[in-house]
Amino acid sequence: MLVHELSLASGEQELQDPSGEDLVQLISPEGRRRKNSDFDPWVEDVTDTRLASLYEDMVVIRRIDTEATYLQRQGELALWPPLLGQEAAQVGSGRALRNEDFVFPSYRENGVAYCRGVDLGDLVRVWRGNAHSGWDPFQLNMATPQVIIGAQTLHATGYAMGIQQDGSDAVALAYFGDGATSQGDVNEAMVFAASFRVPVIFFCQNNQWAISEPVGLQAQVSLSSRPLGFGIPSVRVDGNDVLAVLAATRLALHRARTDGGPTFIEAVTYRMGPHTTADDPTRYRDPLDLEMWAAKDPIARLEALLKEKGALTPELESSVAAKADGVAKEMREACITMPPPAALDLFSHVYSEPHSALETQKTNYARYLQTFEGDPVEGMNP
Repeated sequence: MLVHELSLASGEQELQDPSGEDLVQLISPEGRRRKNSDFDPWVEDVTDTRLASLYEDMVVIRRIDTEATYLQRQGELALWPPLLGQEAAQVGSGRALRNEDFVFPSYRENGVAYCRGVDLGDLVRVWRGNAHSGWDPFQLNMATPQVIIGAQTLHATGYAMGIQQDGSDAVALAYFGDGATSQGDVNEAMVFAASFRVPVIFFCQNNQWAISEPVGLQAQVSLSSRPLGFGIPSVRVDGNDVLAVLAATRLALHRARTDGGPTFIEAVTYRMGPHTTADDPTRYRDPLDLEMWAAKDPIARLEALLKEKGALTPELESSVAAKADGVAKEMREACITMPPPAALDLFSHVYSEPHSALETQKTNYARYLQTFEGDPVEGMNP
């Protein structure tokens, strides 16, 4: 059995049960290891030491997320898209990838960016308003955050078609949320991916909310059933179980590398915080739902498993906490000491080649700036 297929209930409205039998789950919410003959082989190499490393990753990216939220509230960032509650989905999938694989994220994959080695200053550069994008995509094989909902699935599919032509065994992976599955771009991407059998993974983090709209409003059946209509196999995994996500992603990567074509992964999780720091989820979310999902916390369940194994020692806890604090401090320092961009940097890196219309705009803007006292053109915002 290569993929886990969902048995659908007619007229299903709510998709907020993280413990259903349709989910691939290797660690229960209570932190107990669950056996699964189809997916256990994909994580046989994951030792207690490796589990501890995944635990550290999740703790660190939660600390990054918390610190970035603080920075936004303090006026140091214009906006921040929290990932609180989605750490397992991002770490489990991000750590399954090879360096040569290429990631196409949405705007919330800051945990994946950490796994890919993105500089901590670059992680917040866009949200501070200092650059069009945070990093060079080709240095890390990760595109910069995509704000247009679902557009990155087309980019990933096109890139995967290029991989196919090159004869490489690299894979493209596109991240998106549950709301994006209703976008035309996502469906068009799946048409091409299926038709040309390209090495791409569609990784849907179903965090239950498309801003303020619940997933049950746009999907009367499980999201993992949608790609089946395009001929793309799917797997529905407990997105709060880092081990299950790792196994499912490894399986999908293997399929893609061995000419098996695309796979759709639905990681069922929950967005514990707001959509962005400009959102107030208390206006539309039942606090009882939040309470239920807090009991399924991805970090707490792995912590419980490590304790049961005797692998969560005081030394490990201290080391992880120190690492998280150190990363947060480094990111804060990089953020608040970031020099402002020069005024004319607005026109840099817009096109890959010189563009006459853009050059005209740049010249006119420079003349406008020169009407002010002093010389604001160099190194200053107007």
